[in-house]
Amino acid sequence: MPEKYLKKVCLLGDGGVGKTSLIRKFVFDQFDDKYIVTIGTKVVKKEISVSIAGLDAVVTLMIWDILGQKMHDSLHASYYRGAGGALLVCDILRRETFDHLLDWINVFRKSSPDAPFIILANKSDLSPWSVLKEDLDALAAKYNSTAYITSAKTGMNVEEAFRDLAVRMCTHT
Repeated sequence: MPEKYLKKVCLLGDGGVGKTSLIRKFVFDQFDDKYIVTIGTKVVKKEISVSIAGLDAVVTLMIWDILGQKMHDSLHASYYRGAGGALLVCDILRRETFDHLLDWINVFRKSSPDAPFIILANKSDLSPWSVLKEDLDALAAKYNSTAYITSAKTGMNVEEAFRDLAVRMCTHT
């Protein structure tokens, strides 16, 4: 009988970086390039099977898609409570969204100081890139994390990032 886990995951980052598209790709295997502003938060659920320390586990992810406007830091903090982890998303085409990740990390850490997170640079199917893999890796290393270059359109590294975070949340003490 596999071990069962229930984990809350927050997707964080500036508006327009593709948080909703990443969730839609992961949960429904769909992509739509029409931009829809997230108002407040939306929650979807997906159950995945993973291996944790060599044992089978089933992880139910409660995935919170949180609005990307920074003016709502106190509101954001209430959404983060109880989070098992987060995916911090920037747009690989817009350097400023990467630069803002430090702010997102700091706000997330106030509510969930020990929860693991993974950094994603989304929209890799487009060019020119303004964020380098070395920049992502350096930021991730600073927080004992990892980074992925993703594309919600092609699906590149989307499943891998969610699975990696699921395992990290379940092995995090």
